[in-house]
Amino acid sequence: MDIIRLILSILLPPVGVFLQVGIGPQFWINILLTILGYFPGVIHAVWIIASR
Repeated sequence: MDIIRLILSILLPPVGVFLQVGIGPQFWINILLTILGYFPGVIHAVWIIASR
């Protein structure tokens, strides 16, 4: 399942974070980072998935 989350976090970062933690502060932070720039959102999503 982690492979699917990582692939989704590269394609759509908020979806990967949502699958890992649900709707919470990390999800909203990731949406904000993705809006500000695609790569910060990807980095944050991969970091969330790798740390849990």
